[in-house]
Amino acid sequence: MATSRKSNFNDFLPLMAEKLGGDGLIGELCKGFQLLMDRDKWVITFESLKKNSALLGLQDLSDDDLKGMVKEGDFDGDGALNQMEFCVLMFRLSPELMEQSQFLLDEALHQEFNFSL
Repeated sequence: MATSRKSNFNDFLPLMAEKLGGDGLIGELCKGFQLLMDRDKWVITFESLKKNSALLGLQDLSDDDLKGMVKEGDFDGDGALNQMEFCVLMFRLSPELMEQSQFLLDEALHQEFNFSL
């Protein structure tokens, strides 16, 4: 059974977003995806995540944890993460960034259409 690592998770995405801006953050997430992906399949598989996870400081995660990460982000059910699924997963794992994103979306909608969520 997978153990939860959320209590040990340091959420650096909000700080990265603040320092890099939206485009810079997406660029860094894309670089992270490229580090973790299977070079032949152009997706992150359990095997590629296990092989490359130490590059991002994830070497202590168990096989169950790594499989859980892939499963949690796999929206299309193909058993792997494409770049969009990976980026969405990273945002979902960052509660503070999700709150900021909701606030920014609400602000943009309010300004554009004069209403809020």
